[in-house]
Parts: sequence; structure tokens; C-alpha cells
Amino acid sequence: MIKVYAHCDLPCGVYDPAQARIEALSVKACMEKYAASSDPDFKSRSVSIKEERSHQVKEHLWVLWTDYFKPNHFEAYPNLHQLFNDATKLAGAAGTKGSNDLTVADSLIAKIDEIAEIFWATKK
Repeated sequence: MIKVYAHCDLPCGVYDPAQARIEALSVKACMEKYAASSDPDFKSRSVSIKEERSHQVKEHLWVLWTDYFKPNHFEAYPNLHQLFNDATKLAGAAGTKGSNDLTVADSLIAKIDEIAEIFWATKK
């Protein structure tokens, strides 16, 4: 039996924290547009899209956490589990999904950047 690891049903082996970062930047942009608008319909759409994108951040992070990173990575980077936990919570109901606070979005982006730094170090 051959064991394969992938983030989809076809083991392409393509992983990149940039996917989570792009969604997090979209979340922040939705927050900014929400704050700049006085149109209640636009504001409602902004919140809806922000919540969808926040969930996508979590999905992309979960794929990296559960499919890409292996026990040896967690041994080499003992703070990695905590980084993922913090980042997914920042994208959740107590974070960007449930808030329009730009500082929360910035914190999420910063956590993703920390994860990305470790990710690229493991690719060397």
C-alpha cells in the first residue's frame, strides 16, 4: 500500500499559505468597505462576504495544519500548533467572522505570516 497526503482527492502536493492570506486580506478589505459605506444593503453584503471569507481562511489553514505539516515539523517548530490554533480562532466567530475590527484582521494576517515563514522554511 502506498500512503499519499493531499488537500484534495487528487494528491497534487500543492500547498501554500498564500491562499489563507489572500482570503484574510479580503476579510480586511470587506471590513474597510463596510466602515466606509452608509448603505445598509452594501453593509449587509460586506458582512456576509467577510464571514464567508473568514471561513475560507479557516479551511485553508486547516488543510495546511492537518495535511501538509507532519510530526517532524511540529517537533522542529513547537509553537506551530499554537499558531494554527490562534489563527483559526482569529478567523472564527470570536475573531474576524464575528467582528469588523481591523486590528483583529491585522492580527490574523500576522499569524498567517508567521505560519508562512515556517512553511517556507520546511520547503528548503
